[in-house]
Amino acid sequence: MKRVLLAGMLVLLPMAGSAETPDEWIALGTRVHGGFGSFIPLGIKIGLDATERLKLRPRELAVTYYDGAQSPCACFADGIAIATLASVGQRSLAIAPEKAPPGLAAIAVIRPKAGGPGFKYTIPMTALAKLGPMNKDLDPRGRYDAVMKEEGLFSVEPAP
Repeated sequence: MKRVLLAGMLVLLPMAGSAETPDEWIALGTRVHGGFGSFIPLGIKIGLDATERLKLRPRELAVTYYDGAQSPCACFADGIAIATLASVGQRSLAIAPEKAPPGLAAIAVIRPKAGGPGFKYTIPMTALAKLGPMNKDLDPRGRYDAVMKEEGLFSVEPAP
């Protein structure tokens, strides 16, 4: 009985969104998004940063995501959702109908779910010049490692 319970828990653990190793993040991102391009780890990096800055656990965060009109996709939002456990169904992830200002790939405002100040993450369109070659030249693990090491892919500022 204990073995069956333990096996069931191990199967469900990745579904809960709690990834700790790069390979777990890659597997989760691939399963949720359908692939693991460089936009997914950037979203994960942003979500983890917000979790750390706000000193909150995943599921205690609310995300409002503004996609850029020129952005090829809203893939960053999936990475942020994976890292924060924010979801549309839990009403903790909202894709705003308004677009991010011109020149921006995306903006994500991440706050405590209970309300209060948070942080605004801005991804400039110029980040795509770095992310695009990662998709072309690297495998999923290479993309994850490159994004996690790369500086300047986003800016962060307080969101009162």
